[in-house]
Amino acid sequence: QVQLVESGGGWVQAGGSLRLSCSASGSIVGINAMGWARQAPGKQRELVAVSRNGESTNYADSVKGRFTISRDNAKNTVYLQMNSLEPEDTAVYYCQVRTFLSQIWWGQGTQVTVSS
Repeated sequence: QVQLVESGGGWVQAGGSLRLSCSASGSIVGINAMGWARQAPGKQRELVAVSRNGESTNYADSVKGRFTISRDNAKNTVYLQMNSLEPEDTAVYYCQVRTFLSQIWWGQGTQVTVSS
């Protein structure tokens, strides 16, 4: 059984920072990429940052220059450093893991609230 455990969400004022963590455990074989998505009320889930094997990273335009994704492959852990947070960043943030076998695993989500 695969489990993704997220932590680090919370409340912050605009301009502040938060760091999210996600640790993957269980029978995950051949991780190809780890990333973060978010879903705001009434909106579709969007992928905001992805880290692929070989240190290739991609960001949504809305977070470029403010968010940084990083990984600790030895611990199967992915982080999301979020700086200069804006009220528009308020959402539930989900960790995602993809494997070479095209499996996709999601975490349970962690709430991030940014007040103006």
